[in-house]
Amino acid sequence: MSVLPPDRDAFGEALSVRWRGNNDAGALIERDDGMVDIDRLDYFAPVRRWPVHERQAIQRVGGRVLDVGCGSGRVALHLEPRGLDVVSIDIAPGALRTARERGARDVRGLAASEVRVDDGPFDSIVMFGNNAGLLRSAQHEPWLLRRFARLTGGSGVLVASTLDPYDTTDPLHLTYHGRNQARGRMGGQGRLRVRFQRLATPWFDYLFMSIPELERLIHGTGWRLDEVIDGARPTYSFVLRGTVGGL
Repeated sequence: MSVLPPDRDAFGEALSVRWRGNNDAGALIERDDGMVDIDRLDYFAPVRRWPVHERQAIQRVGGRVLDVGCGSGRVALHLEPRGLDVVSIDIAPGALRTARERGARDVRGLAASEVRVDDGPFDSIVMFGNNAGLLRSAQHEPWLLRRFARLTGGSGVLVASTLDPYDTTDPLHLTYHGRNQARGRMGGQGRLRVRFQRLATPWFDYLFMSIPELERLIHGTGWRLDEVIDGARPTYSFVLRGTVGGL
C-alpha cells in the first residue's frame, strides 16, 4: 500500500483535525466481522505520557532511526532534540502534513515495504503505536523483517509495540480468532479499515501476535528477540537485535 489519495485518508484527516484543535475528533477502526472500535491512542502525548513499555523501549534506540508509521511525528520530536537523525515515514497524507507542521525534520511518504537500501543505512527501526501490526501476516512478516535487516546492515535494533490478541475472554474476539484460523490465517491477523466522517481507507491486514508467535516468525530473518517489555496487558513492546551473517 503506497501513499493514500486524499479521499481515502481517514486516519490522516482525523489526526490533522485533532492537531488543529478538535480534541473530540477520533477515527473508527472497523474489522471485517463488523466490529467497530474507537482509536483511543494519544498521538500527541509527550514521552512522559507514552505507555511505560514504549518509554523503556525507546531507550534502546540510537544512531540513525527509521520511524515506521510515524503518525504525528512523536518519535522524531522526542529523538531529534537529542541529536538523533530520524527518517519518519507514513502513507497517510494528513499524518505526513501533521508531522511536518509539528517540526519533524525528515518526513517521507513511503510504506514500510518501499524503503530502499539506498535510503539507509539505519541503526534503529521504530514501530510504535501497535505498529508491529504493519508486519501484516505470517507470510509478509519474515519478508519485511529480512528487508529491515538489510536496511540496518544486519546489526541494528528494531523496537516495536503490539498486543497479545489471545489475552482476552471476549467472545467476539475469540470467535474472530477461530474464524481466522479456520481460514489458514493467524488468529490475531485482523482485516481492518479506518473510517473518519465520510472517509474510509482501503481494507488492510494488521497483525497482532503473541510472544511465542513472534519468536517463531523471526526465525531466519536476521533478527533475534532480545527483550520483551510488558505493558498494561495485553500490550507489550519487544526489542529485536540484528544477527550479522544471518541475512
